[in-house]
Amino acid sequence: MIEKLQNFIPFLKGADGWIVNVFAVVFAALLFDFIQRKLLRRLQTQLEKTPNLWDDALIHSIIKPLSFLIWIAGFSVAVEIASLEYAFKIFEVGLIFVVAWTLIRFISFVEINIIEQQSIKGTTVDKTTADAISQLLRVSVIITSLLVTLQTLGFNISAVLAFGGIGGIAVGFAAKDLLANFFGGLMIYLDRPFSVGDWIRSPDRDIEGTVEKIGWRLTLIRTFDKRPLYIPNSMFANISVENPSRMTNRRIYETIGVRYADGKHLPNIVNDIKEMLLNHPEIDTEQTLMVNFNQFASSSLNFFVYTFTKTTNWTKFHEVKQDVLFKITKIVESHGAQMAFPTSTIHIENEALLKKE
Repeated sequence: MIEKLQNFIPFLKGADGWIVNVFAVVFAALLFDFIQRKLLRRLQTQLEKTPNLWDDALIHSIIKPLSFLIWIAGFSVAVEIASLEYAFKIFEVGLIFVVAWTLIRFISFVEINIIEQQSIKGTTVDKTTADAISQLLRVSVIITSLLVTLQTLGFNISAVLAFGGIGGIAVGFAAKDLLANFFGGLMIYLDRPFSVGDWIRSPDRDIEGTVEKIGWRLTLIRTFDKRPLYIPNSMFANISVENPSRMTNRRIYETIGVRYADGKHLPNIVNDIKEMLLNHPEIDTEQTLMVNFNQFASSSLNFFVYTFTKTTNWTKFHEVKQDVLFKITKIVESHGAQMAFPTSTIHIENEALLKKE
């Protein structure tokens, strides 16, 4: 046993003693990673107490990439100790990856923090625009980091870009539908006919529901029966889209009929209903408000009610409409009149002849 140990000591000190150095480098990387995690966690706890969003996003974005940087630096040193080539190249590529990863994480955390903070303050944020900007920034970081990596590895960037231009034409013909969807998504982001959370529908197609996500290729719409509906973005360039979520008011438009026998009460009924609407707290009197007799129907004298509610909420609108209809019913009944329903009247010209028979 002693002889084996004596034979192993020269091995550590000889040409193959790099194993001990590599072990020391790995241990040092592990130690530095442990220390930086502890320090950053404490710093993160302190920064979360401040109202500033940028420092929170920065500390969140560097924790994991910094650990990776320490390990890639240790790996590069270990490769150098082992007398292997490309040690510095490995470190450069790893550094580029860490910087790109940090920037991508920073962009994502800033987007999340801004949306959450604005929600807490009660102000609205256009999530569609925020998502579009963050995606463009992330794509820009990725493309830039790839080009820098190729340059670091010794590739000619000019030749790569020239080849990419020629290849882009071929890819464009092969993936024209994909490109059409991409530019369709870009037009949605620029024109903003709808945003995430809007209720939309198309009179041209059987499309109706709430927008949950707008991607670069597909838009996800959740139908009212909770089914996901995936629409290619290029389709929105060829169809009409109605956005009820952006309406300023909701309309109440009803035609109501009373009996012909109650015609003498109709002027007072119309006036009282109009007065009721003018005094109703949920009716927007600045919009068109009409209550008029307009038709001699087959079994009724018809008048219509045309007005707008202040609310655009679907549920509350139906509550307001129900209240208005109940009050109209009470007004009609208060004048001793009745709502009409389909009836038929038979006139007998010769009643005496009928009695005789």
